[in-house]
Formats: sequence, C-alpha cells, structure tokens
Amino acid sequence: MKQVCEAVDRLIAYARARLGLSARNEIFVRNTVLDLVGLESYEGTGQEYDGRSVSALLRELVEACTQAGLPAAQAPERLTDSVMGALMLPPEAVEEAFAAHMAVSSQEATEWLYSYSVLSDYVKKEKLDANPRFTADNGLIVTINRAKPEFRDPKKAVSGNSVKGGYPKCTICRENEGYFGRNKRTLRTVTLELGGEQWFWQFSPYGYFHEHGIAVNAKHIPMHVDRGTFVKLMQFVDLFPHYFIGCNAPLPRIGGSVLAHDHFQGGGEVLPLHNARICIALAHPDFPDVTAGVVDWPGTAVRLVGKDAQRVADLAEVVRAAWCSYEDAARGIVAEDKDGVHSAVSPTVVKTARGYEMNLILRNNITSEQYPDGVFHAHPEFHVIKKESIGLIEAQGLFILPGRLVEELADLEEVLVSGGELPERYAGYAMVFGEMKAMRPSFTKETAHEAVKAELASVCERILENTAVFKTHAETAQFMNEKAGFCYD
Repeated sequence: MKQVCEAVDRLIAYARARLGLSARNEIFVRNTVLDLVGLESYEGTGQEYDGRSVSALLRELVEACTQAGLPAAQAPERLTDSVMGALMLPPEAVEEAFAAHMAVSSQEATEWLYSYSVLSDYVKKEKLDANPRFTADNGLIVTINRAKPEFRDPKKAVSGNSVKGGYPKCTICRENEGYFGRNKRTLRTVTLELGGEQWFWQFSPYGYFHEHGIAVNAKHIPMHVDRGTFVKLMQFVDLFPHYFIGCNAPLPRIGGSVLAHDHFQGGGEVLPLHNARICIALAHPDFPDVTAGVVDWPGTAVRLVGKDAQRVADLAEVVRAAWCSYEDAARGIVAEDKDGVHSAVSPTVVKTARGYEMNLILRNNITSEQYPDGVFHAHPEFHVIKKESIGLIEAQGLFILPGRLVEELADLEEVLVSGGELPERYAGYAMVFGEMKAMRPSFTKETAHEAVKAELASVCERILENTAVFKTHAETAQFMNEKAGFCYD
C-alpha cells in the first residue's frame, strides 16, 4: 500500500501547488481521496509535487491501486474523476476566482479558467494535443479527434447526448456540475447574463480548437435562432472580445447533437470563415450604417458588419426571415413541408475594430430519395471520410474527422508507397484513393503522407460545397437582392 500512499501524497502536493488546496483543508481532502481509492490505512510518505502533468500523476495512482488490488482501479475513469473532483476548488470558489480575474480583464479570466480546467484534468489537453491537425493550402483546418465517438446516424448522436432517467436532462445542463453519472465531478461553470437571462460558460473537455467552450442557457429550452439570439451573441463578444461565438442551426442533420438545450459555441481561435474575404459587396437601403456582402466561401455565407448591435441584429433578422421562407424547387430548396421546417441560419460573431462582424451561414436540411442523409449534406462518396452532421464548427472551416481515420489512412499511405492495389476492406475509399494515386507516378513515405493531407483538404472543401444552398456567389447575391432587399454596393 506504500505506493498508493505515495501517489496520493503526490496528488495532494499537486493540489496545493496548482489547484488552490489550502493547508486548512488538506487533511479533510486527503481523507476523502483515501476513501475514494478504498485505502483503510494511511502512512504519510512526505512526497512533494515533482512537476509532472496531472495525467502522469493520475496514471501513477491507477497503476498503484491496480497493483494493490484495490477495487477502485477497475473503473479508472471514475476513480480519477472522483479524485480530481475532491482535490479541486468547489464551484462557488471557482466562480469567485473567475470574478476576481474578470475585474482585471475578461481575457485574464478566461485564460485562468481554461488553465484551471486543464490542471484539474477536466480539459483533456494531453489527448487533444495528440490529435492530428493541419492547416491546408485551401485555408481549411483539418483535425482527427481520437477521443470523440463517431455518430454516423443523427438519431444515435442525439441519444448519445441524452441522459437516461431524465437527470440531468441532457449533457450540457448545469446539473451536470459534479454529477457522477457522466464523470463530471471536475466540471466547473461560471455564470453569465445574456439578454437579461442567466446563462453559464464551461469549457469542452475534448475541445476542437483553442479554449473551445459553450455558453448554455440556464433553462433547459430548445435551440432556436431569432433576433434575440443575434443580440445575445453580440453581448457575449462584448464580454469576451477575444473570443468568437456562434450558434448551430436549430435543426437535425445541419445542427448540433444537443438540439434540446439552447446553447452557443465559441472560443479563442479565429476560424477560417472569419478570415475569408467579401467577394460581392452589398448594402441595404434601410441600414446605411451596416456593411454587407457575400463571403468568398465554399458554403453559403453572408456577412454583416456594424458598430450598433441593435442595428446589426435587426438586419440579421431581415436575412433570417427572408431565407427561412425562401422556396426554390429548381434548386431543391424547400423551406417547410409536412415533415416540418427545413431552413435555418447559423450565426457566428467576432468583434473587431470595424464593429460586430456577423456571418450568417444559410442552411437547409431537406432530404431526397437520392440524398436520404440530406441534399445539402456531405454526399455519399465522401461518407468514408465524414458522414456526421456538418455543424457550426465545420461550417466555419474547421473539420473534425473520426478517429478511425488515423489507422485507415496510415494503411492507405502504405499502399501508395508499395504501389499495390486497394485492399477489399477499404473498397469505400475507391474514389478517394484513386484521386490520391493520380497525384504522382510513385510515392515515398513523405509524399504519400502529403497526398493524404491534400486529399483530406480537398474532400472537406467539397463537403462544404455540398452544404451550399446556392452553388455560386452570384446566386447568393441574387437571393439577397431579390428576397432580402439588398442592393449591389
């Protein structure tokens, strides 16, 4: 049992050094940890914090418990989550610390909370850093997330984010803070006020980008996008001007997997859409103080820029209302039918010297016999790479691809180098492999890897083109002119 005591003492020392554990609470917290690991006796070892990561210290604890035959080691994730939840500050203390940092600056506050979330092992940064990621020549960011399960069926995605028994009502309710059923003992949230309502902010444990977090309505109400949404998004960037914030389209197949609970996503990284230029400038006669235009983007997106949040929200609502009522049989666009509403916008905002820059991504989730997963979804030839819904983050140019690709693409690289034929088990890759093979007459290990990256970037760009409701920028401008009252600037 000595090794278990040493591991416990090192974690206690870590909590003193990095998590704010006070000397007065040390005995109480140590006894809590001893109970969690199932140790009935204890002898201090005098171990100090040695500078290792929290992940390394937790692995040491699990190994020591395993060697000692303690039952707690049979559920390592629950064990480590429980231990860290005991070591870290309680929610009220985290909220108070966040408020103290906010008094200095909002950026200092979010940096502190993110760092604390990493130090407490809520944000799995070690695993995040191990995910393959690159920025392609076409400007898109491509990542492979090994930790995120792949939901190829939207219904399974929704069920995967609900909680059996009704408590908490979903995976992002505030009642998850400290909830054992989802290993959320280390979750800490901070309160926000948006649109006169109580919201809260938390970071994502398996974030897709730097400081990826979600702002969540304190009330469990369904996702929706309206003028009030636009106002709340701009209020958020007033609070945190170093972040972007956006909202998924509130419909299946084109939105997120948690449509039952109103929330936004954002964080500390400028995504490719925000860097894209305007290719067709537009103006609205009733809003001379707001500039507008069609974004040079594979999907369908328009941008509004202004310094008055209420005016930007008013014009955004004009665009939303025009799009959500738009019907075009020739283009396969159906706004509403017996199956319900099919059109929505996905807004995303950054704050710059020019004011609020709001991108509105036009989305539609209609299906057809040819495209049962969605007419404006990734087409079947690309499903081997990405079949899941194309939500807010990917619509902005950061693709999250399934973890299985790490092994599968490595196998394809070997086939490229050897010059062999595509194995039968990878028949679904026939088109993708053929395009890679056509890039060069022969491959080395390095050039094969570059070919795979180039192909992934190309596929992701074509998936965005699949999601485009208008296939040319001129068509988007025509819609804005004829249906939303804009003119060419």
